[in-house]
Amino acid sequence: MKKLITITCFLLCVCLQNAISQVSTPENILGADISFFPELEANGIVFSDKGIAKDAIQLLKEKGFNYIRLRIFVNPSADSGYYPREGYCDLAHTLVMAQRIHAAGLKFLLDFHYSDNWADPGHQIIPSAWNNLSFTEIKKALKAHTIHVLAALKKQHTFPDMIQVGNEINHGIVWPIGDLKHQDQMIDLLKVGVAGVRKISKKVPIMMHLACGGQNEESIRFLDQLIAKKVSFDVIGQSYYPQWHGTLDDLKNNLTDLAKRYPQEVVVVEYTAFKREVNEIAFNIPGKKMRGTFIWEPLNTWERIFEKDGRSNALIEVYPELSKKWITPTH
Repeated sequence: MKKLITITCFLLCVCLQNAISQVSTPENILGADISFFPELEANGIVFSDKGIAKDAIQLLKEKGFNYIRLRIFVNPSADSGYYPREGYCDLAHTLVMAQRIHAAGLKFLLDFHYSDNWADPGHQIIPSAWNNLSFTEIKKALKAHTIHVLAALKKQHTFPDMIQVGNEINHGIVWPIGDLKHQDQMIDLLKVGVAGVRKISKKVPIMMHLACGGQNEESIRFLDQLIAKKVSFDVIGQSYYPQWHGTLDDLKNNLTDLAKRYPQEVVVVEYTAFKREVNEIAFNIPGKKMRGTFIWEPLNTWERIFEKDGRSNALIEVYPELSKKWITPTH
């Protein structure tokens, strides 16, 4: 098993060693977040490539993808939740999707949104069931939720290959108690999330996900805080959307600096535009064992690789090229 921390690194930088755990690292990642997939199937969308209908997960595999990312909410069926009726992106749907991902021979990143609805830099709303709890009780609830989800996945032999503790957390989590005005509480919440993961697995890589793709100063400020407070994590995830996160040069400069500055691996865990360019930058991050990307919702959103009726379009052919160039074949 490869180690992320060596004895030399320990002697040179104790603080950084405390912030990262010893885990296995995977091959290069060409991933896709397809959390909308169950909804699309329920709406009758049939995916196809060159006129041949196939399961979308299988189609992505054939085009060179080797990783699938799924988001999970606390209770999306709540009145204010993501999907009050069907409850998409809950544990039940995640268990089914995890089985399909593993059956296809792909790896699996699980993205905990510690909310009933979208968690991002503009929204990190406390789950409705936690509203009247004390801070101590909320910490227990967050850890228990993490353990419950992961124990269920482990029981059906579909445990994630990587786990995000929070989604786009650079403005905090579980607002208002874990926002940037309450940074010590934010740190405590992240720590109990990590502890929940580690209760089930000591080895799975844990990601901290920022929405700062081209924003180096903000990235450093946030990551330095996590490390100073001894939050343990193995992967730095970044979102990159040019309308919010700057130019491609900004992305390249930020990722290059983060790779040199920190021992953690670095992955672009959300993007959609500039498919070739973003992947070229991500796969050329210096000095890292793990490199790669996850395109966000390519089945039907933004610069998607399938049309709204499920037919693949020309953009899908970018990915066999990228896979041939960057992805280690699996056996």
